[in-house]
Amino acid sequence: MGDTEHMRALRILIVIAVVLGGLFVAADRIAVNVAESEAAERIKVQEGTADSTAVSIKGFPFLTQAMDQEFDEVEIRLDGIRTSAAGRPVRIEEMTADLFDVRVGEGYSSATAARAAGTARISYADLTEAADDGVTVAYGQNGKVKVTGSVTLPLFGKITRSVVSTVSIVDGDTIRVRADKVPGEGIPGLEGEIRKKTDFDRKLGGLPAGLKLEKVEAGPDGVVITVTGKDVRLAG
Repeated sequence: MGDTEHMRALRILIVIAVVLGGLFVAADRIAVNVAESEAAERIKVQEGTADSTAVSIKGFPFLTQAMDQEFDEVEIRLDGIRTSAAGRPVRIEEMTADLFDVRVGEGYSSATAARAAGTARISYADLTEAADDGVTVAYGQNGKVKVTGSVTLPLFGKITRSVVSTVSIVDGDTIRVRADKVPGEGIPGLEGEIRKKTDFDRKLGGLPAGLKLEKVEAGPDGVVITVTGKDVRLAG
């Protein structure tokens, strides 16, 4: 075989390799899309529901990871998580999390991530719904929230106050809202009564088992909670 024949054969082999590689990539992408849809349907939240879920499986090739039943990184997004706390509805507008070292069972019947990190956001409208009746929560600038509530006192009637409050996380599962200061204005018992309305704790369920609340920051569009976790159970 002359040089021309060798070059022709080499080109044919290259073309075949490219075609086969393209077919593998296409098959891999089809498989990952199917798996992502299937996984999204199987994600479970605790003591609540979610309006929608989405899964993105990172890394290539997918098929190799699927054969090993272990994925290096998976991103999930849950919108409209609905649960309740202290008899009040609690809605988490959205949550996204990166999950690492995810092991799955046959047919995606179970899935557990070794570790996870992400964020969850609660709007002020939803935080207001979670507060006591007649209380509103809004952004208060500089990482604080503004909480407004009214009380009725003998001789003084209805008194409304807006207080600047700090939002914090307690016990890894509870949002705490506490007024920094309540002006008493010399009215006996006013501060205590106002705090009964404006200070509140809300334990958040509705997240996949194993996730915990790490910290919270108040911003213009709501409170953003950092979530972390180990051995996070997504399904099963």
